[in-house]
Amino acid sequence: MKIETLRWINNKLEMIDQRILPAAFEYVSYDSAAAVAEGIRSMVVRGAPAIGVAAAYGVALEALRLQDKSAADFKAGMEAGISVLLQSRPTAVNLFWALQRMRTVLEGVATQTPQQIAQRLLAEAHEVLAEDIRINKAMGANGAALLKDGARVLTHCNAGALATAGWGTALGVIRSAVEAGKKISVIADETRPFLQGARLTAWEMVQENIPVTLITDNMAGHMMARGEVDAVVVGTDRVAANGDVANKIGTYMVAVLAQWHNIPFYVACPISTIDMNIATGADIPIEERSVEEVKGFRDYHWAAEGVTIRNPAFDVTPAELVTGLITERGVVLKPDVQSIRKLMGK
Repeated sequence: MKIETLRWINNKLEMIDQRILPAAFEYVSYDSAAAVAEGIRSMVVRGAPAIGVAAAYGVALEALRLQDKSAADFKAGMEAGISVLLQSRPTAVNLFWALQRMRTVLEGVATQTPQQIAQRLLAEAHEVLAEDIRINKAMGANGAALLKDGARVLTHCNAGALATAGWGTALGVIRSAVEAGKKISVIADETRPFLQGARLTAWEMVQENIPVTLITDNMAGHMMARGEVDAVVVGTDRVAANGDVANKIGTYMVAVLAQWHNIPFYVACPISTIDMNIATGADIPIEERSVEEVKGFRDYHWAAEGVTIRNPAFDVTPAELVTGLITERGVVLKPDVQSIRKLMGK
């Protein structure tokens, strides 16, 4: 992907505003932890890996902003900045993973001057971004081997370059398969209510001339029943220790349909998305977003006024429905507690 989802320009973080794609393409500039937290909360940036990278830069930005303060004020300000970032979104575990990584670095250089600490944190944020791209490409190569030449791959939501620092998780698998010379076509679920499939996945695939067909979410079963889907590949925001997977709302339905039709259901996930502190999917916090997202889109509302609305942003797919987890360390087929412990070296 030639377009950078996140980039560092003139000591500021710039992120593509994914709320307005594909109608417009703009970068938004950030200079503090609070500003980055709002960018995450309002979904300027979304996708677990991209959220993690953004959070890492949020910590670095706060350090740069506070670097001329006294040591005591710098320490207090950094704690406040990290706290704001921690509260930005609850489901994507990469947010917490990245902030813990930055906190560990911060604690390791605590005796240095604020200016030195700021530069060390910025270097770590740059490494988080570069590492994410390396991981995605390794994951892509591992997953590409699972797709046959000519495969028609259904995906849900957007787990592409826009959801990461670049390349993508689920779409990274597709990119890698295409790069390897396979003819792959994509079926993109629209992904109500925020339309990440229609707005983002379809846009990415069109940019790269990878054949893509857009369908509404309730068409997936019909396509499977007609034999028009060969595999499903999705991303994830958090994987529990037993292999249960939290992903964008609607993923669970796709997994159930895939099992009924004997279609492999793969989840592309970096190791950082596996949360060994969460025993099962039942323990994963599920974010409830604004009812305005379900009422309509942007300024146009189609729902009846006065109706009660629910808007859980994620659902949980039980491990029993997952054919395999695609990670940078390899593919785990039929994931369970034992296989995931082995993968994580526990």
